[in-house]
Amino acid sequence: MRYTFGSEEKLKSKKLIEQLFAEGRSISVYPIKLIYLEVAHQGNYPVQVGVSVSKRTIRKAVTRNRIKRLLRECYRKHKHLVYDQIEKKYIFMFLYLDENEQKYVVLEGKMVDLLKKFIKKTGKDD
Repeated sequence: MRYTFGSEEKLKSKKLIEQLFAEGRSISVYPIKLIYLEVAHQGNYPVQVGVSVSKRTIRKAVTRNRIKRLLRECYRKHKHLVYDQIEKKYIFMFLYLDENEQKYVVLEGKMVDLLKKFIKKTGKDD
């Protein structure tokens, strides 16, 4: 498996994003919240992912963009945890909840915990 995060893996469809927020379920490991939904999307990858940081909590665009880059990198490095365990197609949205910027090491640990929590809830274990 290649550890890339190409455009086919990114969640861009407005319809899918609206459906995700309307019908999706959520898991959170502070400061990251994952909203997920099982959907038969058109992509070749089992998961399409979006990342969001609220303008209300993080005022500066530079900081918001840095947090989004860090979250995407954390997901990119650890997506194999999810890919190895799921068989259906999902869409994900990662939301950043904290008012302050966290260090990469902290975010990486939280991302791993969050993905493991997702696998426990929906994986092959059922």
